[in-house]
Amino acid sequence: MGLKNILVHVDASERAGERIRVAASLAGADDGHLTGVFVAPDPLIPTWMVAGMPASALEAAVERVRGEGETARERFQEIAERAGVHAEWRMASGSVSQVTALHARYADLAVVGKGSASEPELYPYPELAADLTMSCGRPVLVVPNSGRFEGLGENVLVCWNASREATRAVNDAMPLLRRAEKVVVLSVDAHRPSGGDHGEIPGADIALHLARHGVNAEAANTVADGIAVSDIVLSHASDRGIDLIVTGAWGHSRMREWAFGGVTASLLRDTTVPALMSH
Repeated sequence: MGLKNILVHVDASERAGERIRVAASLAGADDGHLTGVFVAPDPLIPTWMVAGMPASALEAAVERVRGEGETARERFQEIAERAGVHAEWRMASGSVSQVTALHARYADLAVVGKGSASEPELYPYPELAADLTMSCGRPVLVVPNSGRFEGLGENVLVCWNASREATRAVNDAMPLLRRAEKVVVLSVDAHRPSGGDHGEIPGADIALHLARHGVNAEAANTVADGIAVSDIVLSHASDRGIDLIVTGAWGHSRMREWAFGGVTASLLRDTTVPALMSH
């Protein structure tokens, strides 16, 4: 089974172009369909204030969002046509997370930006990736806010802790793993009770499973020794020339991860490599 139906969230930022290009490339690889969705967000103005605002101010806000939607549509259509993929444009309004999640449920993969509260001009929805991984029921490909990602998925790092979330991520990523030139299955602290039920040789069973699907996979194991797991993952990605990270998401509650630190929250904040996440 391939990725026949890909959804990409599009906004009016310049960075949306790379996100669309990545999504179009993935769709083209499987002769798939690409859908772009722009969501006009609910106004942040309290209802009681709206009643007292002049009509001209409200009309200006509506016109601004309409203009952003048109900019996003033109960029999406231009890139899709250049890539030669079957494409469809959608524009909706409401909660950006809820509306995007709804559309993503009818796709094989959702592609979004990484988000940065400190750099809203790069991607103005810093919580969208986290929201989607929890709510849409589909794998989410998070594209960082800088860099170009040619040949995405040639060298893949799979984060493996033998959990339900990691298992789901491997299955969701299988179309990409089959095409990859090399796949490294990384386990961290597998010897610890909290490291997951790996079997006698950590990573060997999942590597064998992948090999039976025609995936060129090797198992790698390391010990954290006081280093954050997310830092180890990103270090391995850098050392091995990884262009895609595959990982389960939110093995602990989202609130706990944000409050006390966790692999998902840290990767969403720090990754410079596209990451496919599944919950």
